[in-house]
Amino acid sequence: MTKAKYRAHLPQMGDTYMLTDGGLETTLIFHNGIDLPYFAAFDLLRSDQSRQTLKDYYTQYIQIAGRQDTGFILESATWRASSDWGDLMGYDAAALDRANRAAIEILFELRDAHEETHPFVISGNIGPRGDGYSPEALMTPAEAQDYHTAQIATFRGAGVDMLGAVTMTHSGEARGIARAAAAEGVPLALAFTLETDGRLPTGQTLGDAIVEVDADTAPAYYMINCAHPDHFREAIAGGQHWTSRIRGVRANASRMSHAELDEAEELDDGNPVELGILHAELKGLLPSLRVFGGCCGTDHRHVDQIAQCCVPVTKAA
Repeated sequence: MTKAKYRAHLPQMGDTYMLTDGGLETTLIFHNGIDLPYFAAFDLLRSDQSRQTLKDYYTQYIQIAGRQDTGFILESATWRASSDWGDLMGYDAAALDRANRAAIEILFELRDAHEETHPFVISGNIGPRGDGYSPEALMTPAEAQDYHTAQIATFRGAGVDMLGAVTMTHSGEARGIARAAAAEGVPLALAFTLETDGRLPTGQTLGDAIVEVDADTAPAYYMINCAHPDHFREAIAGGQHWTSRIRGVRANASRMSHAELDEAEELDDGNPVELGILHAELKGLLPSLRVFGGCCGTDHRHVDQIAQCCVPVTKAA
């Protein structure tokens, strides 16, 4: 099995457009009716039946990439698979290592089965140490590097092409993850989450956060995730130099704030067609945008519409 196939040359760093999946956890909970304690999808790796559920989930998006004639980033189901969350669920360090490796093995199986003419990039997904909507405590870069190194080292050993750190709420943790990724020699896509005012939950502007992290340890590129396009359009509209560092968007389907989403008992899946159109507008504001997927409330319908609106058609008529 070939591993780390694209680590030295991620296709999305050039002009190649890539799709990825949508809101894994909200899909599993609200569409599949699966109970996910702590939003921890990695717990499904315990059984063969649940592993197949994850494969079926990814396959829907792989089929969209096939229809759109584009590449795909396979993002592991490990957003909660770090030590603090593992402790809450009864995973010791060895069990957590096995779970992270198992999540990556599924992605290699999918790549072996589906990759043909377009690249399928394997990404180890990293979530925040605290709550993804509002951090209980802010971390220093050194604390964050120490905390996240174990998971990142597991991913490196498992042969991932890259890392995807998503729903980052503050620059200290982001800087620490960037340091850990650089120390392990694995390229990193770093995604900040934004509030309805286009700022991080700490109040820092997106531009200031990107500049701060780049001045410390620059990741391969940045993304925005877990926010609706209406929440951050103005923040990226000025054409500042840092916007060229944003290569991916994984937006929410809903215009609700994080606080409202946290309290919602029903899924707000918004309007897939409208979301696709809004992403086309984002593409006009972000010159380097090449990676398209979704976050809370999105599923294959949303990503399909986004792909139709944003990914250039390459197939011969």
